[in-house]
Amino acid sequence: MLLYEHPLSSYAQKVKIALREKGVTFTAELPETFGTGRTDGPFAAANPRAEVPVLVDGEVRIFESTVILEYVEERWPEPPLLPRDPAARAQARMTEEVCDTQYEAVNWGFGEILWFRRADGALADHLRAQAAAQTKTLQDWLAGRLGEAEWFGGASFGWADAAAAPLVNRSVHYGLGPREGSRLARWHARVRERPSVARTFREFDAAAARMAEAADLYTTGGRRREYRDHRLEWMVKSGGVEVVLAGLRDLNIRFPWPEGSARPAADAS
Repeated sequence: MLLYEHPLSSYAQKVKIALREKGVTFTAELPETFGTGRTDGPFAAANPRAEVPVLVDGEVRIFESTVILEYVEERWPEPPLLPRDPAARAQARMTEEVCDTQYEAVNWGFGEILWFRRADGALADHLRAQAAAQTKTLQDWLAGRLGEAEWFGGASFGWADAAAAPLVNRSVHYGLGPREGSRLARWHARVRERPSVARTFREFDAAAARMAEAADLYTTGGRRREYRDHRLEWMVKSGGVEVVLAGLRDLNIRFPWPEGSARPAADAS
């Protein structure tokens, strides 16, 4: 069992937590071509989008974190991460959807400024403020879904907890964690003690400590950050159009497969 991943990817963390909850043994590997846009090699063959995570189970190749999570749940049904009740299952999936789209985009955008220095001065201050305000909105929404329960699924750890844990934990890393003593902060304290989550968070911390070394690769074009759907939307709606335009000019951002060019072919030299 092989999992192509990056320890900082919230999507990959979600999958690792699920596999570890179910006791599935796997090898985690950072693809050599990650972030380069290259279309050769086993990673690109397994996922033409060149995104992590990708699960390789024998001859089976699966990409897209939610699809992987569904495969894991069906392949190893015990212990279940999804509740039996259809309404409760829908609630878990909705929580995951918001975490995967809106919340991930805010965390990603904040990281573009903190780690990759995509903006400075007044623009950086504005984008950080936007991220902080939106993070609070999302955390309030999550707290409402959690209610007074220990876990998002009620009495037991489940699908929504695995999805939300990497996002809230990254906010904590950024200094944007939930208010001390709040129900979401208490949930975060509980979830980080679970062995599956604790190991995944340790891997995140180790990778985050090396981000200063990696940042230059992404700003010089050696590797390119992917501005996919909700991430691009976040940067534009939050006032960072200049960041996108600079990335296009400097050729240090990329878009999902199949990639095009923002410039006519005659001008793309």
